[in-house]
Amino acid sequence: MELTPTSDTTSLTYWLTWKFLLCMIWVFTSIVVALYLIWKYEGFRNIETYKEATQQERDWLTYDHEASMPSIKGMHPGWLLAFRIISFCVLLAAGVADVTTHGTDLFFYYTQWTLCLVTFYFAFGSVLSAYGCLRQHKTCDFGPEQEYYLPLTNENNTMSQQPKNYFLLTAACWGYVFQIIFQMTAGAVMLTDSVYWIVIVPFLTIVGYEMGFLTVVVHSLNLVLLLGDTALNSLCFPWFRISYFLLLTAFYVLFEWILHAFVATWWPYPFLDLSAEYAPLWYLIVALLHLPCYSFFLLVVKLKYYILARWFPQSYRSLR
Repeated sequence: MELTPTSDTTSLTYWLTWKFLLCMIWVFTSIVVALYLIWKYEGFRNIETYKEATQQERDWLTYDHEASMPSIKGMHPGWLLAFRIISFCVLLAAGVADVTTHGTDLFFYYTQWTLCLVTFYFAFGSVLSAYGCLRQHKTCDFGPEQEYYLPLTNENNTMSQQPKNYFLLTAACWGYVFQIIFQMTAGAVMLTDSVYWIVIVPFLTIVGYEMGFLTVVVHSLNLVLLLGDTALNSLCFPWFRISYFLLLTAFYVLFEWILHAFVATWWPYPFLDLSAEYAPLWYLIVALLHLPCYSFFLLVVKLKYYILARWFPQSYRSLR
């Protein structure tokens, strides 16, 4: 496949085809599935006692401090803050250099959307980490971990050091937003780099395209830095938040469709061209790639916590 001028996308005949119908089914099926997962799992009922909370609810909730708290007890939150600030500066510099070199047309690419998202993630994370560092000096009378807990409303409020007598403070709205951005970014970064290195580079020939230093950086550095942040942070990774990842990609595809319906322009990725012979197959393949991409990061997070709990039980910090 080559990135060459295609037929007039503003023509009605371009869209009234069985290929577009199939591709539309793939996209809107993903949207429906994503919205169902959000409706079913994102909003848990109010939990007043520890006994009322199921293990799944405890595992999937985002707790206070998790956005800024390292996964190792002895590590000061300042280290996570420093890593996020450095990562933000590096990605911002790479993004600015890339746009300066190749122009604003880069924003038609999913890669650039992902780069902006991961850059925003580190900027947002830096702010939350800075706030976490300001709260670091606050301790309680009976343990450094007490500030994460709150007495249960329907339990005996007698002061006790047993965690089961306390309800973990859930994160504020910004904590949940950051958690969602983290999981959405993880999936998008994996998809971007996987499609580029597994599909585009080996199989697609793009006219006038050269693999430069900035291109390699954009399609690799984002994943390296995000994996580094994943190793340091204490965020969970519930599987149902693949829904936001699906919505991000679906929104990008809809954006491209609407743009091409009104403007006859080139497709940023050859497999998005609906006039291509195997367009529905390409759309389906990319849609199915969301599962292994998201699953890879899910396994990375689970492996991290398994290694910490098994090899460093004294240093491992977990609120779950």
